[in-house]
Amino acid sequence: MKYSSTRGADTDHPKSFCDILLEGLAPDGGLYLPQTYPVLTEGDLAKLRPLSYPDLAFEIMSRFVDDIPREDLRKIVNKTYSKEVFGTNDITPVHTLEKDLHLLKCSNGPTLAFKDIAMQFLGHLFEYVLAKRHAEINILGATSGDTGSAAEYAMKGKKGVRVFMLSPHEKMSPFQCAQMFSLQDKNIFNMSVRGVFDDCQDMVKAVSNDLEFKAKYKIGAVNSINWGRIVAQVVYYFKGYFAVTKSNDEKVSFAVPSGNFGNVLAGHIARMMGLPIKRLIVATNENDVLDEFFKTGKYRPRKTAETRQTSSPSMDISKASNFERFLLDLVWRDPAVVRELMRKVDQEGGFDISHCPYWKRLQAFGFISGASTHADRMRTIRHVWEQYNIEIDTHTADGLRVAEQHRELGVPMVCLETALPAKFEASIVEALGHKPVRPAGYNGIESLPQRFEIMDIDVAAVKAKIAMAVGG
Repeated sequence: MKYSSTRGADTDHPKSFCDILLEGLAPDGGLYLPQTYPVLTEGDLAKLRPLSYPDLAFEIMSRFVDDIPREDLRKIVNKTYSKEVFGTNDITPVHTLEKDLHLLKCSNGPTLAFKDIAMQFLGHLFEYVLAKRHAEINILGATSGDTGSAAEYAMKGKKGVRVFMLSPHEKMSPFQCAQMFSLQDKNIFNMSVRGVFDDCQDMVKAVSNDLEFKAKYKIGAVNSINWGRIVAQVVYYFKGYFAVTKSNDEKVSFAVPSGNFGNVLAGHIARMMGLPIKRLIVATNENDVLDEFFKTGKYRPRKTAETRQTSSPSMDISKASNFERFLLDLVWRDPAVVRELMRKVDQEGGFDISHCPYWKRLQAFGFISGASTHADRMRTIRHVWEQYNIEIDTHTADGLRVAEQHRELGVPMVCLETALPAKFEASIVEALGHKPVRPAGYNGIESLPQRFEIMDIDVAAVKAKIAMAVGG
């Protein structure tokens, strides 16, 4: 399995999985994708259906990771996906709300968010590869709330790893801030940026695009721009499909709360591999750039001042990085077209494919979308509590709200849970009139001492922070 950039770099000299794992962004500013997707036969699906989560993860991941000995990869997978880490052997159990409506519970990890499923794997993977290569890495990331804590909990104390995490100042929930900023590990550095998530993400890309600095300070990524994250997320689409069906000739739809597009991209890849997915439903909040694109063909990322602060803050994103990976598939794998489309985004503020052949191809991929408002998610949280006696967080509520608009008779609808409601206590109190249940060990987390640095939108300052911490 070989990888090249969405913008064409390394097409003639593709790279291995471990190389792109450590590299993050490609030298031309693009994102790495496999040159082809592995395709599963009916027989393959039949063999995968009865497997445990670790065994399923190994079988899926080994099709993308062929430069790590199989037994070593199996050990990494087994170490990651255990009851000790995720509280259940199922890892992502399915909770049925009613006939053909299900929640895929993805928030059982240490930071109570779906990001743990991929990030715990990535932490062990980084440690393994760095040890083999006698190398170090400085991870630079941006977070809208959950990626940061998941990354830091996965990487804290790991040998050869430092984490520099940018987050939007005062735009995450108090719980999310506390999870990140209360960590005292010496290899963790938190920078709270006076801006929005897109500003943080833009700075990460700017640093990564300085190839001399990137090489000198060994800059890597754990955002979903890192392909290893996406590979790990593909697995739970298979797990969810098998859990709600009895045979592999059934179709299932997935509703996915979407911010940076990595989660739903993993579903697209599972579908490209042969998983019988009928619809991938992209659910946004008031920051509805993706909803606008899937409905009109127009992609117009909003500026900082236009990006709204909402009660589902992890989706307060206007420029979704992983969307570029999907674009490459949409334009028949032509990196020149991707380069031109991304040029239009940077220089003209967006693009429109509604009159291109790509628009018809978009319909064939099975994507549909919808947006949710604060009032919508409050009503959804109340409805789910009153109807099913289940507390859900605001992002999951966005997904369920949009899913309800697209249910089809006889087609199971699986909604991906993104986080536990304890992470967004104020919104749950507003919706239900009581505080959400907190898992053991998380009471009083907001009162712990916090360690972080407030900074302006300044790429040079980020570089200086990295250089000072590394000592170069």
